[in-house]
Amino acid sequence: MSNETTEDAAALCSDYQMNTYARTATIVRGKGSRVFNPKGNQYLDFTSGISVVNLGHAHPAVVEAIKAQAETIVHTSNLFYSEPVGRLARKLHEVGLGGKCFLCNSGAEANEAMIKLARLWGSRNGGRYEVVCMRNSFHGRTLATLSATGQSKVQKGFEPLMPGFAFATFNDLESVKAAVTDKTAAVLIECVQGEGGVVPATDEFVKGVRALCDEKGLLMLCDEIQCGMGRTGKLWAFEHYGVKPDAFTSAKALGGGLPLGALVASPALSDVFGPGDHGSTFGGNPVACAASLAVFKVYEEEKVVEHAAEYGELFRRGLRQFVEKYDQLLEVRGMGLLLGLVLKEPRAGELLDELRNGGLLACKAGDSVVRFLPPLNLTDADLEEGLEMIGDALDILFGDDAG
Repeated sequence: MSNETTEDAAALCSDYQMNTYARTATIVRGKGSRVFNPKGNQYLDFTSGISVVNLGHAHPAVVEAIKAQAETIVHTSNLFYSEPVGRLARKLHEVGLGGKCFLCNSGAEANEAMIKLARLWGSRNGGRYEVVCMRNSFHGRTLATLSATGQSKVQKGFEPLMPGFAFATFNDLESVKAAVTDKTAAVLIECVQGEGGVVPATDEFVKGVRALCDEKGLLMLCDEIQCGMGRTGKLWAFEHYGVKPDAFTSAKALGGGLPLGALVASPALSDVFGPGDHGSTFGGNPVACAASLAVFKVYEEEKVVEHAAEYGELFRRGLRQFVEKYDQLLEVRGMGLLLGLVLKEPRAGELLDELRNGGLLACKAGDSVVRFLPPLNLTDADLEEGLEMIGDALDILFGDDAG
């Protein structure tokens, strides 16, 4: 054990990191669906690193791929070719839109690239540049992706925001139509608004956006950062709706725990970028790409996406029982293993505290929604234990309000 791991992580982070996160527990180790604090106490992790370690912590296949690549070469830069980078690009071609990709390091970078792609395409097709985004969306914290995000609470203090974004109401097709002008280049949606409260798009809305974009000659863009990579019970959330976007973004679980993002384009958009139009020093790092290839292999061999669909329905049924029992609960929202337990009052933080005290980690999606993101290879035992912990926490908070 190194000297660093024996120090007080909470004190170190508080003293030397900028205060941009409201951290709680200290985590030193993870295995499967469990993480451990410095005293060896364990938590059942139903955050998966905010939908990053979708195969659980320290999955053997991912660990082995990382070790093997790190022992070979860690970084080359994008001035040179690299086999794991090329193999991942081929995989995204196969499971994506049949076109090419741009590899980067995060979801915000991937969305930034997609916005730039839409603007460059628009500039060549009538001088269009505006992207219609949805209210209550979340696309990242760079200035462009923050400007594309439909939540004023995360934009406050960073004005003036970047121009070139208009906003419509999610799941309201007429609102989208009204937002389209002769300057519109694209419409950007999440098929499930994760940070916005775990709100799925309706079938009518997604198909309507696709038809509108086809009619008006616009690009349909999908942010699959959180809802993609099997989280909803399909590899990509847009697959639930029987349509394909012109481009989409992936990150979070794409790298199996390492920083990795991707802009995935259709063939028609694959050659919009040319040399010098966009770039990233670390984007498509060989180690992260090797980890991603291992993730895709496990997904295929162990039918992880199908498992997520099945266990998502089991988890949903268990959560619905609590909604029927406690008057303080409103509903269960989401798809697959991206589920939100909606409270009638803004007490999500209190429920998270009780869950953590009982040994379960979850996260918020607004003040009234507790978001559950368990590993996609969730076991029967973990699901049963998780539901028991949720029930215990709800009983502590709302026992007197049971219906």
